[in-house]
Amino acid sequence: MVHLDARRPGVLVPPHLRNEAHLRLNISYRFDPPDLAVGEWGVRSTLSFSGSRFTVAVPWSALFAITSHVTKEFWLYPDDIPVEFLQQTMVTSKAPLPEAATPPPAAEPRARTFLREVPGERTDSEPAEPQAQAQGEEPRDEPPSPPPRRGHLRLVK
Repeated sequence: MVHLDARRPGVLVPPHLRNEAHLRLNISYRFDPPDLAVGEWGVRSTLSFSGSRFTVAVPWSALFAITSHVTKEFWLYPDDIPVEFLQQTMVTSKAPLPEAATPPPAAEPRARTFLREVPGERTDSEPAEPQAQAQGEEPRDEPPSPPPRRGHLRLVK
């Protein structure tokens, strides 16, 4: 997803979005776009807006952030963030946090526990018994379950 200032020169988006200071466009190779082009000028692609296809053009100078839904990575270009977006962020962050009506209950102090070695009857030379044998059940001769099967959908080009 690209975050851009649609008011910057060279940006081509539908008319109802041209005045957006923070416009988010979901541009991805995962959608198999017919004409996605990423070059020195910027990004161009045909996208769908309310069911209508529109060719968008975003110069690098208008783009101020990129996010990845797959890897959860985020790239920010702070010098290109619109002033209105920064002001809005500052106003919302200065708002006082609501105070809780009742304070949370204090946790009861507990005695601190420690891990320690417990001497056992088994030596390292003896193999550990499976839990089923320890309870007196018969050992299983069944093979382990097969791994999960792959999906049935294939990519056809």
